[in-house]
Amino acid sequence: MSKLNPRQNEAVKFISGPLLVLAGAGSGKTSVITQKIAYLVEKCGVEPKHIAAVTFTNKASREMKERVGQILQGKGKGLTVSTFHNLGMNIIRKEHKRLGLKSGFSLFDDQDSKALLKDLMLHNDEDSDQVDSVRNMISNWKNEMVSPEKAEAQAVGPQEILAARAYESYNSYLSAYNAVDFDDLIQVPVKLFDEHPDVLERWQNRIRYLLVDEYQDTNLCQYRMVRQLVGHRGALTVVGDDDQSIYAWRGARPENLEQLQVDFPSLKVVKLEQNYRSTSRILKAANTLIANNPHVFQKTLWSEMGPGDPIRVIHTRNEDAECERIATEILDQHLRKHTPFSDFAILYRGNYQARLLEIKLQAFQVPYKLSGGTSFFARAEIKDLMCYLKVLVNRDNDNAFLRIINLPRREIGPSTLKKLGEYASERQVSLFDACDEIGLEQVLPPAAVEKLRQFTRWLHEKYRQCYESDPIQAIKDLVYDIDYEGWLRQNASSDKVAETRMNNVFFLIDSLKSTLERLQEDDPEAGIEETIARIILIDMLDRQEEEDDSNKVQLMTLHASKGLEFPHVFLMGMEEELLPHRNSIENGDIEEERRLAYVGVTRAKRTLTITLARQRKQFGELLDCAPSRFLDELPQEDLEIEGNGEKNPEVNKQRGRATLNSLRNMFDDL
Repeated sequence: MSKLNPRQNEAVKFISGPLLVLAGAGSGKTSVITQKIAYLVEKCGVEPKHIAAVTFTNKASREMKERVGQILQGKGKGLTVSTFHNLGMNIIRKEHKRLGLKSGFSLFDDQDSKALLKDLMLHNDEDSDQVDSVRNMISNWKNEMVSPEKAEAQAVGPQEILAARAYESYNSYLSAYNAVDFDDLIQVPVKLFDEHPDVLERWQNRIRYLLVDEYQDTNLCQYRMVRQLVGHRGALTVVGDDDQSIYAWRGARPENLEQLQVDFPSLKVVKLEQNYRSTSRILKAANTLIANNPHVFQKTLWSEMGPGDPIRVIHTRNEDAECERIATEILDQHLRKHTPFSDFAILYRGNYQARLLEIKLQAFQVPYKLSGGTSFFARAEIKDLMCYLKVLVNRDNDNAFLRIINLPRREIGPSTLKKLGEYASERQVSLFDACDEIGLEQVLPPAAVEKLRQFTRWLHEKYRQCYESDPIQAIKDLVYDIDYEGWLRQNASSDKVAETRMNNVFFLIDSLKSTLERLQEDDPEAGIEETIARIILIDMLDRQEEEDDSNKVQLMTLHASKGLEFPHVFLMGMEEELLPHRNSIENGDIEEERRLAYVGVTRAKRTLTITLARQRKQFGELLDCAPSRFLDELPQEDLEIEGNGEKNPEVNKQRGRATLNSLRNMFDDL
């Protein structure tokens, strides 16, 4: 507590009503949340089991949990520190009977949802854009608490009408499969609390103090859940920053901060304005830029880090020159100042901007890490095993069943599966359960029925093993029984590729084991069903959070950079129609684009370099580019502009000589 500044201390110790902590970038908000949890436990006598802290990413919740654990030193047993979706899943798991779900319900990820919609809409792979569009509409409706009936009544135009009709079928199939999707993890508990006050009261008694991080990122559904759990007690602390709300495209509503004052008239507001990350010049630029947005809550970031270097703005001829300049600048600083490559980050508005950048970095042998690579769980071998596990614990999961029934090959042809599907639909049972019904013998030849039943009998046996002996060993046996390694070797381009893929499978099994052990620490009754559901959720929340501490330049979008910080930041493509983006200009969403630029500026700790091009190629045509309006909104006295008629040959010569000397010294040392 002694390390907190006066405003942070005030936020930690205020517990007599609802509190909004307006936390600017780099102002130490995580310290406030973790210290407040410790204060509630140690000074206020609140039992940890009655405290819940929620945020949006697994990474943030892990960090919070670790820091609270260090402070409480074993006194935090029962404390809930999780993502919104993890909390929602726990509520559904505990209340599954009220919801009409069986205990081993499935969680559909985005790919599962799209596969189901594709089947329902009778679409081919070529129509994936339309399936994506319908999936996004359904997701938005769920986040806005719009029912299928209401969606259909409000639908305008053929695309919305199509989506609304698909929404109703999609929900009924989810129910038939004993499944929920990612958006249901919030929406279903909110509806449950609305319809069953006794259930809500039970959860309000369980969660007696609620803390919410990144509150500006909440959507309507998440706000409703918070409002329900807090009730009239007002035992609530939310931490947020309206200037960093950059997720409107996925339903985030920065106005939820404003709504707090309406729902909680006694709301106290504490502003954290001291920044512990950046130099004064960087913060002045951020403050000046964001002042152009309207504000309900005014705040001004300040720092004791000193003025720091001017902000460099580099105009380049075209995107090729821009990427080359960034690569040479980083190499120059690495050679002359021995700055580690990992101290640099290059931020951009769209992923496509990284393509040329990668080529230039490779040409100059600058190592880099591109955020947004292939998710571990998106790999074919992991999807295969996860589908086996999904069917193992939930026989109603038809999507997963169809993926694995012929993997490896079991001589079960498409006509057999079509007749099985028709029979299952007529009987209103899952494909798995249909295999065991006597009536199936009337529609399929005996040999086909026997092959299907061999498969279901074998999975029944694996399921029994999971519950009567070691579940992890049962899963290993499952992999060996189907000779999955042999299947990989047959279908991989080389033995090395097959070996890598098999190692991924073993890594997943190890992850299942450690997840099961962690779950059983809190709930000794937890079994393989809860473990598999948790692994699926971890993947969905955590796809791009793999950490790499090696010495590489970090490449990422502005959206992906939120919450991170780097000593040296390059913010590229500061042009009209790029930042702000053309769609935002046309839709009048400039304020969110300005917040996105603000997030980019406030990632920098010591130096910030902004680059832009005078021309870019688009569809083979060279187009002229205009500098972003945001450049005019920066404090001009703090900018050092290059390449726009401000050429200084002497400075360029000095920089060139210094780089050559660094190269000579490097070769002399070899």
